[in-house]
Amino acid sequence: MKNPDRKKVSRLEDLPNIGKTMADDLRLIGIDHPKRLIGKDPFKLYDKLCRATGSRQDPCVIDVFMSVVHFMEGGEPLPWWSFTEKRKRRKKIP
Repeated sequence: MKNPDRKKVSRLEDLPNIGKTMADDLRLIGIDHPKRLIGKDPFKLYDKLCRATGSRQDPCVIDVFMSVVHFMEGGEPLPWWSFTEKRKRRKKIP
């Protein structure tokens, strides 16, 4: 996994767990710079992405959003699946 310096990262693709497709999804919902993730609610980002695309996204997208918000708010870079249990405890998604 990438281990970027959050103070220097300027491209979404440089974040842990973010590739081109996920970066494009973030841009679609108005997140065009990693710093814009600070203070965001990953569940609200997920809902916004579902509305923007007109389809329900895989719930693991929430885990990815949780991982990058966590990282940008000062947490260590963790694999997205580290957040799966936390997501499941917070909100039931079939």
